[in-house]
Amino acid sequence: MATTAVYPGTFDPITLGHCDIVTRAAPLFDRLILGVAGSTGKNAVFSTEERVHLATEILADLSNVEVKRFDGLMVDFARENGATVVLRGLRAVTDFEYEFQLAGMNRKLMPEADTIFLPTSEQHTYISSSLIREIAKLGGDITDFVHPLVKDALDERVGSHKKTGAS
Repeated sequence: MATTAVYPGTFDPITLGHCDIVTRAAPLFDRLILGVAGSTGKNAVFSTEERVHLATEILADLSNVEVKRFDGLMVDFARENGATVVLRGLRAVTDFEYEFQLAGMNRKLMPEADTIFLPTSEQHTYISSSLIREIAKLGGDITDFVHPLVKDALDERVGSHKKTGAS
């Protein structure tokens, strides 16, 4: 029986930490779907379509990885795609409490699926999308934290003040 996993998130933007999780998890499953949440309460820098496009381009070399948008409950998205595993990345112990609570709720809503936690590699533990956005907005160098496509897109979107000298 083929195993499908869903790795949900906003991915605004997708970071090298996210890519690390996907790259390491892909061999563990027959099919891995990066689910890009469209309806979030967050103030996104990129539209859902842009986030899907960036992730698709960056992960194109992984033959069993798909990138799809979803709206609504993640468990509904997982069911629609035949997923029996929810993949969640952990950066630090501080992530665990929230992720554990989320896993419990997902298990209640979708008992046929299990959550698997995969810790990110040590060199990516401090990377978060919100920090990347903030550094980019303030004109900092994000080269070591994101794929070059994301760096270019963020520089174009939020880094214009550093190019023009405006404050």
